[in-house]
Amino acid sequence: MHFPPFNFEQSRFERKFVVKNMHYHEIVQQVRNNRAAFLPLHHPRYVNNIYFDTNDMDFFSDNVSGKGSRKKARIRWYGDLMGNITKPILEFKMREGMVGNKLSFAIKPFTLDNSFTSMYIQDVFRSSDIPDWVRAVMVMLNPALLNSYKRQYFISFNNNFRLTVDDELNYFGIRWGINNFMEKHTCDDVIVELKYDKDHDGKDAALVTNSLPFRLSKSSKYVNGFEMLHPMVT
Repeated sequence: MHFPPFNFEQSRFERKFVVKNMHYHEIVQQVRNNRAAFLPLHHPRYVNNIYFDTNDMDFFSDNVSGKGSRKKARIRWYGDLMGNITKPILEFKMREGMVGNKLSFAIKPFTLDNSFTSMYIQDVFRSSDIPDWVRAVMVMLNPALLNSYKRQYFISFNNNFRLTVDDELNYFGIRWGINNFMEKHTCDDVIVELKYDKDHDGKDAALVTNSLPFRLSKSSKYVNGFEMLHPMVT
């Protein structure tokens, strides 16, 4: 399975904080009080993802083991979780240590309902206008997890730092064959993520991070959700 070389020049830092036992509005207030003077970027919206993995769950294993080079493949869309997905985006996320890249490709609309299968989504990939290497990668992967959450977006006053606050985290089991999406787990944690280009790493980033009263954490929604739905895996 061949991905493009990691592009350090276009990579960015992503710092995650898992917040427990704090009300959502208090978390948002702490963000607004930060010395970076974060302001809302646009209205909150629901983010939905189908994560893919190999038969041997290589992406999951690499993330759990803390491997330096890690990959994720997912379809992302916004708005309603189920029904006609009109603007889906296939994304590959690649990480080297603390920095990451993302490649995005628009794919054909599809329907997410109880008849969803791996064969159906592979037909979507085959008929989408995507590079051959992308199609070759996806034919080796299968749906592994469905999740949804509400995301609020902020940007610093100097536009150098972006921050997101995710809550209402829901995870659904998803399999190769027919899915009824009745297997659902909800997580009460709130995920705060700070994102910035490599050029802004250093003192300024440290000041912003240190002004957030949250615990810096290694967190992956894919890993967390998969472990909830498959507790015997680990």
